[in-house]
Amino acid sequence: MSKNNFVIAVYVENKYGVLTRVTSMFTRRGFNIDTLTVGETESPEYSRITISLSGDRTDRMQLVSQLTKLYNVKKVEVLSNEEAIKRELLLIKVKNDLDNRAQIMDAVNVFKAKTVDYSSQAMCFEVTGDSNKIDAFIDNMKPFGIIEMCRTGIVALERGPDSILSE
Repeated sequence: MSKNNFVIAVYVENKYGVLTRVTSMFTRRGFNIDTLTVGETESPEYSRITISLSGDRTDRMQLVSQLTKLYNVKKVEVLSNEEAIKRELLLIKVKNDLDNRAQIMDAVNVFKAKTVDYSSQAMCFEVTGDSNKIDAFIDNMKPFGIIEMCRTGIVALERGPDSILSE
């Protein structure tokens, strides 16, 4: 069986230690988490953990089964590639050079990036989009000299009017 990337949304009680219990379950079973984001939901008593990882169908089914057994987990859902909206955020600081500035700004405009800081030595940009867009922007900035960058994990929602918590 081939390994595929997939995203799991885990709704948990917004309490101390829950994230540790969830991530420990992945470690104990030998799964590597590619990205992980956590935040409060529309309901302050719950947090949403969005995890992206690689595995086959059996791995995915095992993870969902094990996650649903954890105390403090309210709901687990695998987000389909077709029915999910997925985004990442990148903050990237690039060398500001008079010779390259126009080329950098051309790339910024093409990728619809936002300038968030500017000095004579460096420029900082914010880019949001899917993983491929973020990867492409990074590749475009490499020749100009990346000073520093920080990238979030995937955040994702299913399309349509329903909330996973309301089901």
